[in-house]
Amino acid sequence: MAGQSRKQEPVQRGPARQGTSQGHREQPAEQGRFARVRQWWTRAWGSAGHERHTLLLIGKSTLAATVAWVFSYNVLDAESPAFAPFSAVLIMQVTVYQSLLQLLRYVGAVATGVAVQAVLGYLAGPDLLTFALVAVVALTIGRWPALGSQGSQVATAAFFAFSTYVSAPAGIDKITHLGQIILLVLIGCGVGVIVNVALVPPLRYRSAEHGIHTLARALCDLVSDMYPAMREGEMEEERISHWRSRAEQTGGLINQAENGLRTARESLYYNPRNRLGRHRGRKGFEGYGTVLKALERTMYQMASLTRSLDQWRQDGAERDRRFLRGYADFLESISRITQVLGELTEESLSDQAGELCGLADRAQECCRKVTEQAEEDGLPLTDPAYPYGVLVVEATRLMDEFQYTCDVLQQQVDEA
Repeated sequence: MAGQSRKQEPVQRGPARQGTSQGHREQPAEQGRFARVRQWWTRAWGSAGHERHTLLLIGKSTLAATVAWVFSYNVLDAESPAFAPFSAVLIMQVTVYQSLLQLLRYVGAVATGVAVQAVLGYLAGPDLLTFALVAVVALTIGRWPALGSQGSQVATAAFFAFSTYVSAPAGIDKITHLGQIILLVLIGCGVGVIVNVALVPPLRYRSAEHGIHTLARALCDLVSDMYPAMREGEMEEERISHWRSRAEQTGGLINQAENGLRTARESLYYNPRNRLGRHRGRKGFEGYGTVLKALERTMYQMASLTRSLDQWRQDGAERDRRFLRGYADFLESISRITQVLGELTEESLSDQAGELCGLADRAQECCRKVTEQAEEDGLPLTDPAYPYGVLVVEATRLMDEFQYTCDVLQQQVDEA
């Protein structure tokens, strides 16, 4: 029996799998606000997914803002101390590389905005016409592509600088107050970057494996919540809407994974250790990069799949239950693949690639059964009012991506 043979297969391959993800479920997850909160914290504690990165970013931003406030308010006794914590939080990016890039753009934007106000305020005085002129110039400069997403900060800094300039005493104090704004921004940015580097630094994830781990574990957590509910027929609207919401929150993880791969490539190109010892002649991360792209596509397909489920209004027919049970078997087979991908390491790649190929064969069989069952039951695959056709297509696309992923890893092992 298919269900019995699955239960006989070992779910865990060793201690490394404990605490890394939710793993396989036998029963659907509990619903309700408190149950969801508990599950959210469990995912944050158990795997490096969206939830954990959210907590890390909040904690690090809070610390950076607090330290920046102490420097600006207690140490410098600044007139506008909020500039420092504001800058610290604004510069806190998911990766250190992005923090440094945004720091340069943000400081440049603020300095430009303050300079515009200083020049025009000195030449024309602090009146309404000057403010309008400052706005026009600052907003125009803010369109400069080199400033990127920080372009709007030119006008923001200019407006704050105008307010400071108007309220400051006459004479040299006006210039001093404007200079203090730039100093506070530099303090805030410096604190933000230091905290980002010193406290759980994202750049510690230099290996190309990390991006794969992050996406695979997030996908495993989601799929492992879906297939037990499908198998038991517990497809409440609230549950499906929650799946859809989680599937659509992975954009940040995808961006981080791409940044991690870029960092890994850069470290390979410019790291002198690559010329020494066991690092000499290392080929790079093209294989992992291909796997990562495939996983990114699966995340988008999962979002499409959950949208289709969310729009489906079932009538409780037996054919629906059979279809969902078959689909649950397929998703369970996919979750086993994602568990292995979530632990992928270069040292164990040979064994893991072989294991993945075996799991892919089983998943292919489950995918074929989904299609065969749909055809046998005469489901309206081409009727847009029902999601059967879309779900079958998504299953095929998911399987194609995972098969491709397994083939790429096996090819990398064969070429090593």
